[in-house]
Amino acid sequence: MEKHFNELAELLVNKKIYGDENVVVTDITADSRKVVNGSLFIALRGTTVDGHTYVGKAIQSGATAILVDTLPDDLPNGIGVIVVPDTREAMEIITPYFFDYPGKKLRMIGVTGTNGKTTTTNIIYNVLREAGYGVGLIGTINIVINDTVETSHNTTPDVVDLQKTLYHMVQAGCDYCVMEVSSHALVLKRVAGIEFDCGVLTNITQDHLDFHKTMEAYRDAKSLLFEHLADGKKSNKAAIFNADDESSKVIEKRTKVNILTYGKEKNNDIYPICVNIEAKGMNLELATPGGNIRIHTHITGLFNVYNLMGAVAVLLVEGVSVSVIEKVLNEFKGVQGRFQLVEAGQNFTVIVDYGHTPDGLENVLRTARKITEKNLWVVFGCGGDRDNTKRPIMGKIALELADKIVVTSDNPRSENPETILDQICVAFQDVKEKEIYRFVDRKEAICFAMGKAESGDVVLIAGKGHENYQILKDKTIHFDDCEVVKEYWSKK
Repeated sequence: MEKHFNELAELLVNKKIYGDENVVVTDITADSRKVVNGSLFIALRGTTVDGHTYVGKAIQSGATAILVDTLPDDLPNGIGVIVVPDTREAMEIITPYFFDYPGKKLRMIGVTGTNGKTTTTNIIYNVLREAGYGVGLIGTINIVINDTVETSHNTTPDVVDLQKTLYHMVQAGCDYCVMEVSSHALVLKRVAGIEFDCGVLTNITQDHLDFHKTMEAYRDAKSLLFEHLADGKKSNKAAIFNADDESSKVIEKRTKVNILTYGKEKNNDIYPICVNIEAKGMNLELATPGGNIRIHTHITGLFNVYNLMGAVAVLLVEGVSVSVIEKVLNEFKGVQGRFQLVEAGQNFTVIVDYGHTPDGLENVLRTARKITEKNLWVVFGCGGDRDNTKRPIMGKIALELADKIVVTSDNPRSENPETILDQICVAFQDVKEKEIYRFVDRKEAICFAMGKAESGDVVLIAGKGHENYQILKDKTIHFDDCEVVKEYWSKK
């Protein structure tokens, strides 16, 4: 992949050109550590780091061109320079062009919502693969190109990494990309240059108010995916909505493509005829436009019924047969850290789940309650430097739905962990009828619950799910809830 410097510069209206205009660009990056010979280095001004301070380092590492908002001093010969008012805006224009607009060549499936994105995208990915397609997956846990897997670092990568990944998918012969689309990505235009074909809204509940400030702004961010579905030239576009989520009615009015709905009522395109939820799976029958779908799946919980319905809607739009859908859903084992049963030799049930929002925690606690014979334990916390208004709300949910509560750290980041725990525990003031414990150390909290739980109990460890790290004030350490449980019982 290469483009001439002038090709890229011509895309920008308000710019000034300096230096060598004849250089060839073979890569694009906004990270000076990733610069290689021939790179165009984009200097971005962030909240804590200014990329302009790394221009010299980028040139030393082999950059042949730079995109900046201020002309640097002492520029060496042989470097092409584009000066623009806003380098981030210019990056959104240049990057998709550099990679030949891969998001217009692939059939793009975008899944957005507060909860359920990872499970929904993984279901769609697995069924499309079984149907014989080349498929890429971009999500919270990993990035997959056909069957090659790498760890993901953001729900939706930045525009450079995303376009590069989509380019690799095209090169690998993928027909589809199924991706989680975060509200941040939509507002910050990380998905610039992509033409989505199908959008799914799972739900909108409280989260990320540290960034969006209000629920209305959060909903408006999610709405952008559906507002732009009609853009471009591709056919067979569809918007898929969870009719039981109140935001769907608002966002439906903002899209100009075909709409499908799913939900509990029979007036939806897809709805459950019967559901039998068990501890390690569920039997269900779904009514769909393509005929009834009958499955025994290894995932469980009412929230997963919704995830399944949203995924099925996409697959029917894409023309996948009911028989293929049934085959894969019967075999689907779930996603790491999503209502994951941990077997370590204990005589009670342990579940690890990513539920880190009020709605997410409530969903998994209600599902866990249905399989609890005696006491339901919950071990949970809230992340630091994030929406702090949800902390007492999650405490109240735990108080309502669990029998025994262990409050602990999640990813405290720069905040004092005790302060976070105090804000959660506001919900427990003057409560005397329930056992409530608090441990700043998450490992200590998990081990405490392991030592106290008895046969017939269920211990839900919520908040981190698939994550294998913990972000503390001055460092990031390896931490995996499942590993802690297994280590505790291996020593027993």
